[in-house]
Amino acid sequence: MSIARNEGAGWQRTSARSMAVVLPVVAVAALVTSKWAMINTSAGQLGSADGEWIAVACLAAFMTWVFSATALQGAVIERLPSGLLLAAQFAASAANHILPAGVGGNAVNLRFLVRRGLTPTRSVAALAVRAGAAAIGRIALLLAVLGLFPGALHLHRVIGGGPGLPRHPLVIAGVAAAIVAGGVVLIRCARRLRDRLRDFLGSVAHDVRVLHGNRARVAALWGGSLAFPAMHAAVLVSVARAVHAPVPVSGVVVAYLFASTAAGWLPTPAGLGSLDAALGLALITAGASAVAATSAVLGYRLVTTWLPLMPGVLVLAMLVRRREL
Repeated sequence: MSIARNEGAGWQRTSARSMAVVLPVVAVAALVTSKWAMINTSAGQLGSADGEWIAVACLAAFMTWVFSATALQGAVIERLPSGLLLAAQFAASAANHILPAGVGGNAVNLRFLVRRGLTPTRSVAALAVRAGAAAIGRIALLLAVLGLFPGALHLHRVIGGGPGLPRHPLVIAGVAAAIVAGGVVLIRCARRLRDRLRDFLGSVAHDVRVLHGNRARVAALWGGSLAFPAMHAAVLVSVARAVHAPVPVSGVVVAYLFASTAAGWLPTPAGLGSLDAALGLALITAGASAVAATSAVLGYRLVTTWLPLMPGVLVLAMLVRRREL
């Protein structure tokens, strides 16, 4: 009886996780299918993009890995080898495109820290500290930019009947179901692992106190956590300029921070689907046409995902072969 109950509970957890991952992808796939002609036109516009701005976008994309490495160094007291740390972030970005909700990247970084001599508990705590700083930094940047440019997003373009998600109830239903399923999984895990969570949070609190007694680690942790989303925003700004999207820089920055914060709640690989839809909608509310917004999103994905994917996989394989991971 207990075995059957455990198997049933395990199946329910697996089913909830699968639904949380699949529903946003299915919803966005339906949206892409219905708008394929516009996407094809947007891809053609991206083909005639300004090469100099695309080069700037590539440089900003490279800096995202540098600042990711900086933030991870700031999350641990031990000195990490800078070259291997940067290579690990490049490999982690490739792994993130395969598994949902940052699982691949966190697995790579966890293995990297354990190989550097940290215990698994301290390694997980370091990743939690960096994730917490990243979330706080992203929200702080969003609030600061919204305070400086309160009119950057024009929500009436969507709410008032413009192009956007309200015309696609399947997308809304998929997003809502994914959020509910994710909440159920989190609640069940928290109940089952209450004691372990208490010990883990105690370890995180201890590490935070120790780290904040070291000025260099504080600067690396918070500087990297703030600069990482800023560089991603710079990628989107550069791509928007490359495709001549008529959106001010402030609007593009707010659009990225708003969209990435919202898409972070959906457990899709590297935000594929969820981030793309949120970015497109946010750019439209910032003043871009549907075609220009789609071109900018395609260019952003090209620079941050598709071009680095194969080199990242090769770096990951090399690090594993050299037993650095």
